[in-house]
Amino acid sequence: MFTSWLAALLLTTAQVQDPVATDNGADPAPEVASDATPQLQLPAAPAEEPDVVLTSARDYAAFHHTVSGLQEAPIGSAEDLDYAMDQLTRFYGEERLVRAWIAYAAIVAARHPEYIDEVRELADYYGPEAAISGLMNDPAFATSFGSAGEAQDSVVSAIDQDNAEIVGLSERYRAAAYDLQSERWANRVYRDRQERLATLSDIDNSPIELPEDVRLSLDYGVASGLPASALFEPPSAGLTDEAIGPELTLTVGQTTRNPDRERVGRILSIAALQSLDGMTDTDAAIDYLLADPVVERCLAWVRLDLSQCVAAGHFKYEDSFCIAEHALLDVSRCLATETGGD
Repeated sequence: MFTSWLAALLLTTAQVQDPVATDNGADPAPEVASDATPQLQLPAAPAEEPDVVLTSARDYAAFHHTVSGLQEAPIGSAEDLDYAMDQLTRFYGEERLVRAWIAYAAIVAARHPEYIDEVRELADYYGPEAAISGLMNDPAFATSFGSAGEAQDSVVSAIDQDNAEIVGLSERYRAAAYDLQSERWANRVYRDRQERLATLSDIDNSPIELPEDVRLSLDYGVASGLPASALFEPPSAGLTDEAIGPELTLTVGQTTRNPDRERVGRILSIAALQSLDGMTDTDAAIDYLLADPVVERCLAWVRLDLSQCVAAGHFKYEDSFCIAEHALLDVSRCLATETGGD
């Protein structure tokens, strides 16, 4: 009986493997692949909502990557000056650099757990909606927490270090404006003013692709709370805690800074709102605070002054001055912790 059962099983298996075989001994028909065979389709995983703070901060990292690269870029031809001007002005369209600057500074502020804990305690006691209302309606409110001082100091130090790099590059192009007056190519009259102005006015606000090394540097900076300038300076050096230092202790100049409470408070408020994201939706509030009308107006004047400087010039060495004065120095004044740059 077992033999009969085994024979039946083998026959059934053969029929499954050769379902078109016939009893008359004819050759089986060739297999034909069927596109109609049902396939198991798994639903696509929902795309994660992009982190608006980190997305904006990437533009700030890209900006300082550009500034760092121009520290050693050649200034030996008209094309070199055009390249520097174009690379910088691509960040000045719309509100791109404003949001990027605030977002990166907020990441620095969020590196202070004592401050974040105090914000969450407030939200636990009064409710997250009350905390959000206070942070949105009065950005300076964020500086009133007991541990806000350390977060503020880190933000001010990071911004000062970043601006020091911009100012240093400005001095390089200002010095070049004088040195180039002895160069024949920089002294002849250029008829490219309309082309230059068209390039400046036609700023592309599409996303800027970050090279892999910039993304890795940004990841390191976000994890360590470093200023953006520290990610790329010096350009050829590796990023180590010994070289850069884990704490933000750099003081630029000898004068005592008096940060604007509302300007720095806006930055601290975004860090605070991010910490409440698990309690309630804070995206709208963060997006609102990322837009600073004062800084936006300041950068709008930068674009206007840069265009006027280019329009008034006739020689290429004058373009080097325009880059130094408006595309760099004026921008550093806008991206400061004190008001008065507009």
